[in-house]
Amino acid sequence: MTTATDSLLATQENPYALSHLDALEAESVHIFREVAGEFERPVILFSGGKDSIVMLHLALKAFWPAAVPFSLLHVDTGHNFPEVIEYRDRTVAEHGLRLHVAHVQDFIDDGRLRERPDGTRNPLQTVPLLDAIERNKFDAVFGGGRRDEEKARAKERVFSLRDEFGAWDPRRQRPELWSLYNGKHAVGEHVRVFPLSNWTELDVWQYIEREGIELPEIYYAHHRDVFKRDGMWLTAGEWGGPKDSEPVEQRLIRYRTVGDMSCTGAVDSDAVTIADVIAEIAASRLTERGATRADDKLSEAAMEDRKREGYF
Repeated sequence: MTTATDSLLATQENPYALSHLDALEAESVHIFREVAGEFERPVILFSGGKDSIVMLHLALKAFWPAAVPFSLLHVDTGHNFPEVIEYRDRTVAEHGLRLHVAHVQDFIDDGRLRERPDGTRNPLQTVPLLDAIERNKFDAVFGGGRRDEEKARAKERVFSLRDEFGAWDPRRQRPELWSLYNGKHAVGEHVRVFPLSNWTELDVWQYIEREGIELPEIYYAHHRDVFKRDGMWLTAGEWGGPKDSEPVEQRLIRYRTVGDMSCTGAVDSDAVTIADVIAEIAASRLTERGATRADDKLSEAAMEDRKREGYF
């Protein structure tokens, strides 16, 4: 396995060799340009989380000095962290991008979805997502999923075909030898595209450091009122927490991943700089989703079940 040190030594010995991060960046840029050439109406899923932020940064690089030829799509659960929504809107305005927002609350209000007893809305994102894809006729949808996050995501190809119902069938995965991507699809089908598929959490943070990419402050250590549920520190909110038996306390924490407040746990941390975060992740033996996402713990195959229904 190639380490960062090996890549550095290789670069020093051969000035024309790409570093590890340069190779990942080049692969992602190639994927963005390939989609631009093959599809008519691509869209980038953008939540204001670190992976979607890096994905947008790569898209900006891929088409510079021209504008990014894709719009953005966010499925808003209504239980998002305020800091992340503020960052999302500011980024869209800064780069003059077009943002589509699919609100889970709208689907609850008109009866197409029903609020869950546990208050979490992450599993409710699938219907609004598929509705937005169909309504806007998106034929390629970029997502920030990475193979190292979760075992179901490790099964995905870079180009992942979805049927007319938005469902994923692992048996329909296509070979991608020599980085040749097959975007062929029937009317009504679409393709999910994962430019960060071969990146790791550590790669993402090292790239953020190298590129000087700004992130929402909740990715760094800060004091916050939280309560413990099922072994995770959650933030109180309108979604239903905490219960009477769950005392709130202020702790120094940060978030490794960002999603619905009802199922995204914080980790105890004093990492206030990117270098601190990189050192913390390098020492960790748990993926960010394995450590901080309650929705992935509903069953052994929770993520795969949701992907078969149309979730990312």
